[in-house]
Amino acid sequence: MSEERIVSGETREEDVAFESNLRPRNLSEYIGQDKAKENLKIVIAAAKKRKEPLDHVLLYGPPGLGKTTLANIIATEMGVGIKVSSGPAIEHPGHLATLLTNLRDGQVLFIDEIHRLSNVVEEKLYPVMEDSSFDMIIGKGPGAKSLRLQLPHFTLIGATTRFAMIGPPLRDRFDAVFRLDYYDRRAIEAIIERSASILKIKVDKGGVEEIACRVRGTPRVANRLLKRVRDYAQVMADGIITKQVAQDAMVQLEVDSIGLDEVDYKVLRTVIEKFDGGPVGLETIAASISEQAETVMDVYEPYLLQLGFLDRTPRGRKATPLAYEHLGIPPKKNVHQVGLWQTT
Repeated sequence: MSEERIVSGETREEDVAFESNLRPRNLSEYIGQDKAKENLKIVIAAAKKRKEPLDHVLLYGPPGLGKTTLANIIATEMGVGIKVSSGPAIEHPGHLATLLTNLRDGQVLFIDEIHRLSNVVEEKLYPVMEDSSFDMIIGKGPGAKSLRLQLPHFTLIGATTRFAMIGPPLRDRFDAVFRLDYYDRRAIEAIIERSASILKIKVDKGGVEEIACRVRGTPRVANRLLKRVRDYAQVMADGIITKQVAQDAMVQLEVDSIGLDEVDYKVLRTVIEKFDGGPVGLETIAASISEQAETVMDVYEPYLLQLGFLDRTPRGRKATPLAYEHLGIPPKKNVHQVGLWQTT
């Protein structure tokens, strides 16, 4: 279900070609994530000054925030090539060996969804990251021999949306760890303006603001909504995205003024109407909306928590007064108060 949502940060097939034209190519073009960007500038400059490969880097945070883009930028800034794979694609040590033996000195190996590596493959990475060597077994039975391959010095960049699922031995072998956070409103508006300029889309300040307030702090969603609003403006208006055109397009797309869609409303109404506002367990919520608990926790819940619409308690999830107010439902008298998440 999450893959079909227009406000989901997960990659959709239609995003791949569209995003490739919009990705920044270097750190100077990369908008937002200032803390991570400044620290990366330092470690890259230091590595280049020593004429050594960059230390191994781990990027983590919600989907759609630019981890893959940043990995490509790191390779560009270092002036080296990059090979790309993912945790699910590296099914056994043989696949990993093929990737590693095709690397050149100083190159970057980017593994997306690194938390999904199998335990066997993950363990093979330990000596690789420590001393650029790969242990493999030749033959079977009593005649089997252990062989250590010496690899070129390279940089491993891992990306994950599930930091806690990476085993501590693997996490500890990354020298530089950066968390990417949701973007603030100013950065999102700058991203929309940049993308509109590249795509030659006419959009005024009001149109930018209307799109920005609905993208959930996620660049991928910003670009996706900009594309859909552009289509609406070309068909239903004069091709210019104004505040009113953006608002009308969002009504058509069923995205409300703060970026909630039908699934978000379904989750909130389940907690409020079916379970009297909670507390209710994650598994129960998932079963009620016919979804997996992991998907609810990783895809649907984070933004509702950021907004202050849901609260996690030892007994389960509870709806807050802000959720009742947004849905226009009178709150229970014992619903506790929480602060509103600010986007600026």
